[in-house]
Amino acid sequence: MATRSFRPSGRKRRRPVDLDTLVREAAEAGRARRQGYRERSLALHGSICARCGREFEPRNLHLLTVHHKDGNHDNNPPDGSNWENLCVDCHDDEHSRGILGDYLTGKDDGSRR
Repeated sequence: MATRSFRPSGRKRRRPVDLDTLVREAAEAGRARRQGYRERSLALHGSICARCGREFEPRNLHLLTVHHKDGNHDNNPPDGSNWENLCVDCHDDEHSRGILGDYLTGKDDGSRR
C-alpha cells in the first residue's frame, strides 16, 4: 500500500509586505467599517445625544459618536440595537465609569494606563 504525504508540495514565496502599506490599508478598512455603521446609526437614531439630549447640526456632527453598548465594534446589527449616539463628553463619561468602577472595587490591575 502506498503512503501518501499531506504536506504542501511546494511553498509559494510571498512578496515582502511594506509596513507603511499594511498600516495604511488597515486604517482605510477601519474608516470604511466605522463610516458604514456611523451613517446607519445617525439615520436610525438621529443627530441627538442619547444621554444628555444635545442636538447636533451638520457643522458639529463630528462631535457625536456611535457607542457600542456591548463594547464589540464588530457587532453591528442592521436594526442598530447595539448602538447609541453619544456626544464626545457623554461617550468619555461612559468609558471612564468602567475604569473608575474597576478602581473602586479593586479590580484595577493598572493595564489601562
